[in-house]
Amino acid sequence: MKIFIELPTWLGDAVMATPAIENIVRHYPECELIIFGSFLSTQLFLDHPNVKEIVVDKSRSEGNRYLNLYKQAREIGKIDIAISFRSSFSTKFLFWFLDASQKCIYRKDKHIEKHQVLRYNDLINSCLGLQTTPGTLKIYQRKVLSKKSDRKTLGINPGATYGSAKRWYPEKFAEVAIVLSDRYDIVIFGGPNETDIAVDIEEELRKSGVQNYMNLAGKTTIPELIDRISQLDLFITGDSGPMHVAAAFQVSTVALFGPTKDKETSQWKNPKGIIVKKEMACAPCMKRTCPLKHHECMKFIKAEDVLKAVKQLT
Repeated sequence: MKIFIELPTWLGDAVMATPAIENIVRHYPECELIIFGSFLSTQLFLDHPNVKEIVVDKSRSEGNRYLNLYKQAREIGKIDIAISFRSSFSTKFLFWFLDASQKCIYRKDKHIEKHQVLRYNDLINSCLGLQTTPGTLKIYQRKVLSKKSDRKTLGINPGATYGSAKRWYPEKFAEVAIVLSDRYDIVIFGGPNETDIAVDIEEELRKSGVQNYMNLAGKTTIPELIDRISQLDLFITGDSGPMHVAAAFQVSTVALFGPTKDKETSQWKNPKGIIVKKEMACAPCMKRTCPLKHHECMKFIKAEDVLKAVKQLT
């Protein structure tokens, strides 16, 4: 049984698709998975035991986007089932040319409020005629880095790829980290486009005399990021891909929400997770940048709010 799976583009969405994928494997234990998607999302599946092949979407590389998709569809060959967790036009184009006996494409009903994990699982239930419920998030690791220190480790993740509206402020992250630095070694995370924010936090820590920190922003591969997060004792983050990675390993997490819907994208089945947010008439707006230009949904979250949540977890 060969099953083609197109992943969501973003890391966090791909993590939220893992319970549905695990239910597919549970139903077809001998299946061979062909994983297709962005380089970012496909990296989650490097160590999955059922993955036979990983194909990175080349539609945005040089040349005609749709010609590239057509070529990739033909190269994949004959498959039994094709499932996409995306609903874009490019997905429909790709699936038109896939040689599959059965094809299922995700469609989001925006009028129903439901966690994204449930939406993805509904897709595979409908597609395969199943009645499964989603379990915990699942990321496979073949080799885990050994922890070098006996001290507890705090990870802080100030970035959010979707847009600036989801980001808390570097000086506030630093304020929290400074208070906790006597109990935790600190690791700053971030992607290649978030190094400036990480440097701002680093400078605040240095000014306060904190030395037990490490800035890994822009310096880790996705597998390295996963390994680092899996070893954390505490994680403070915005609504982001790394937040969902932490949920997969049930890391104690304080997640800051502003413009996005926590009922749809909060950590899934992490009993050690707490959401910090402010009730606002304008939130959640689901915008990349604050349309009202005041960003109060994140601005009104104070360091004291986060420290109170940390106290609840520890």
